[in-house]
Amino acid sequence: MDLKDYLHSHGAMGLAAILGVTPGLISQWKQGVRPIKVERCVGIERATNRQVMRWDLRPKDWWEIWPELIDHPDSPPIRSIAVEAE
Repeated sequence: MDLKDYLHSHGAMGLAAILGVTPGLISQWKQGVRPIKVERCVGIERATNRQVMRWDLRPKDWWEIWPELIDHPDSPPIRSIAVEAE
């Protein structure tokens, strides 16, 4: 599930409180105004009870940051560089 869908169902206030950030920052992440820092992704994954996974938050580079997730049974396919160049 992506962050937008999660926030549509659960709202930003609770997630912001768990992460210790402002709801405004959550809104900026949701709208794509501000990127989600790598350091925040594991916390978001935990705070959402794995409803939003790290690969949902970083679809273009998750396997480079967390190679241990490559063999996870639910991990999405790795995007090739050729696909990204299109």
